[in-house]
Amino acid sequence: MPDPNPQRRNEEARKAILTAAMELSTDPGFQATSVEAIAKRAGVGKQTIYRWWQSKGAVVLDALNELALPTMSFPDTGDVIADLRTQLTGVATLLRQSEGRVFAGLVSAAQNDDSLSRTMIETILQPRVDACRERLERAQRQGQLRRDVDLEEVIELLYGPLYYRLLFRTQPVTTDQPAQIIDLAFTGLRPKRSRRGSP
Repeated sequence: MPDPNPQRRNEEARKAILTAAMELSTDPGFQATSVEAIAKRAGVGKQTIYRWWQSKGAVVLDALNELALPTMSFPDTGDVIADLRTQLTGVATLLRQSEGRVFAGLVSAAQNDDSLSRTMIETILQPRVDACRERLERAQRQGQLRRDVDLEEVIELLYGPLYYRLLFRTQPVTTDQPAQIIDLAFTGLRPKRSRRGSP
């Protein structure tokens, strides 16, 4: 017997669409995916998708944000370096999976779609930047970070290398990379001084 509750039917259809969008954006890939294909996989009409989303990119963005990228709250163990390592390793792990390919496809599409670009910043990027900034601000108050640094630049310094590898495919994103990034960021590039008396 059909479900008489239209709200439940709408939610079931919405979840089916988001699941189909993620599956198809993984294989055959974002560029090869169409609204028609998503509708067919989800078992809904194309008009149902366009009633809720204005484009393929908008559907996939919602799917990525809701199904694949649950809000990553920063741990606060009292050690900002340990907490950053935990967070960055989680991001690196995610980018190594199918979600990373979907995200890269969205970034590519956003270059020619201002609306998609703004929505990506508002729904995926900015909330996570804000969470990172709040953690770094606490570290500043605790004396673990310099107070005169621009935290926006610190965030770019820490996360930029992961997305550089993901988007340009210069090397694979690895789970070892975050520790290397943090070591460079907090230790620097200057040669380590040997202790007095050491050869």
